[in-house]
Amino acid sequence: MISRYKSPFLFYFLSTTIPWTLWFFSGYLSHQEPFSKTLEWMTGLTSLAGLLAPAFIALFFLLPNQELRADFIGRFFNFKAIRREYILFTCFLMLVSILLGQAISLLFGYPAEQFTLSGSFSFNSSLFPVWFLLLAAPIVEELAWHSYGTDSLVSRFNLFTASMLFALFWAFWHMPLSTIKGYYHSNLVASGVLYSINFIVSMIPFVLIMNWIYYKTERNILLPIVFHLTAVFFNEIFNTHPMSKVIQTVLLLFVAAYLLIKDKELFFKRI
Repeated sequence: MISRYKSPFLFYFLSTTIPWTLWFFSGYLSHQEPFSKTLEWMTGLTSLAGLLAPAFIALFFLLPNQELRADFIGRFFNFKAIRREYILFTCFLMLVSILLGQAISLLFGYPAEQFTLSGSFSFNSSLFPVWFLLLAAPIVEELAWHSYGTDSLVSRFNLFTASMLFALFWAFWHMPLSTIKGYYHSNLVASGVLYSINFIVSMIPFVLIMNWIYYKTERNILLPIVFHLTAVFFNEIFNTHPMSKVIQTVLLLFVAAYLLIKDKELFFKRI
């Protein structure tokens, strides 16, 4: 079935050029003064359109083909063969890793207040509530990446190579968001080079682990969505110091390395 997902280059070309065009335009609008209500609506809507674009592109490839359409729908409901430990791993790895990252940071003098609930968000948006974006972004993104995008890469490469290519793509895919005033990625760039680099590097273990979950659960689409949601939620809920997120990335690299060794056939042989 994966061999039928055969248009990776067109999919990723469209999934880059359309969001980038919309997001760079959003970034331009967000810096206009005075920032009127009209500009706020335009910035918010163009930002949302860029986020939605890859999912609609995926549907453009999936829906006309009856086999791909049936495969896509079926992968939302194939839970019977999924082992319970994969579900637990999906739901709690990001919580454990951020708490452990914060605990390790205490050894280097970072504050224990990190373990308190933040009560606010680390960024703002021009139109939509932040909680809406925290929910919408992981859902919409994974409806693109794990409905068509990942399988289209695996149709050409082994899983390790496909994951590395996607991690590189995903890091650069987010880049225009740093131009939108007040957005998470804009604040991340302002926080310093180290934390910006950490965001890029963190894509590597995150993608490897998420794709491991995806293929170990018979390409179930909901589990990558849940994994992405937990990453966003647990990294926002605490007063986490940015250095703890760097430590978290190191911890996740160890987890990814373990999975690569444990399941090297999955990663290095063609699926």
